[in-house]
Amino acid sequence: MKRSKAILYLVLAATLWSLAGILIKMVQWNPLAIAGARSAISALVIWAFVRKPNFTWKLDQILAALFYAATVLLFVCANKFTTAANAILLQYGSPVYIAIFGSLILKEKTKISDWITIGLVIFGMFLFFVDKLEPTSLMGNFMGVLSGIAFAFLIIFLRKQKDASPIESTILGNILTALIGLPFMFKSVPDITSWIGIILLGVFQLGLSYIFYSIAIKYVTALEAVLVSVIEPILNPIWVFLFVGERPTMWAFFGGSVILISVTLRYALPSVRNRSTKSV
Repeated sequence: MKRSKAILYLVLAATLWSLAGILIKMVQWNPLAIAGARSAISALVIWAFVRKPNFTWKLDQILAALFYAATVLLFVCANKFTTAANAILLQYGSPVYIAIFGSLILKEKTKISDWITIGLVIFGMFLFFVDKLEPTSLMGNFMGVLSGIAFAFLIIFLRKQKDASPIESTILGNILTALIGLPFMFKSVPDITSWIGIILLGVFQLGLSYIFYSIAIKYVTALEAVLVSVIEPILNPIWVFLFVGERPTMWAFFGGSVILISVTLRYALPSVRNRSTKSV
């Protein structure tokens, strides 16, 4: 697979992830029950795609599965105890963690252009949510930070399986998340609208997205895998605007522009330049 196609898969994965906000609003249920049910459906979708998963039970596969479950559960809990803006902003501190630990674990060098992009992305994220940030629960903010760390290590250990098949880790992670959320599913019964939301979350927002992501992670660096994915929080308010009518603020527009421009300049232009060089 070409690197440009892998980048496209990352964009598709992030686009599907961004549907979480609008779909979760459809579901009236316990947050951990939502996380568990959507992961149960996602596990079935990914398993059907793989058909015959190869569970090696090697350390990298298990660690990726554990960090997957931690990412999903911590993010749900962070949204419960702090604002959604705080939760997503704190989770997307993950490029910094990958830049530090990825070079140690994966031996993938972080270039100066990568650090500049990281700085611009974090600055853009801050602008994006500047009018929504609130000094809310310390516990919720702490969970948001932990979610970002877990997300970083998930990407690192998926990337470590680039010569194998990282997608099995997502199946195991979904199964673990479903088991953890199972006790909370029996406390109430969702209505029809909620079930539609849960099915869409499981099939598309989590299942199909991680199929794209697991394929792409084999052909890009861990840092690329997370930096391209920051389009997720930008798209989220776009769906809210289209379906709910809530307009993004001026700060959100500027912040989103900074993120999109910086990521595009870092990853799209070198690809175009390489094609031009080859054609000469």
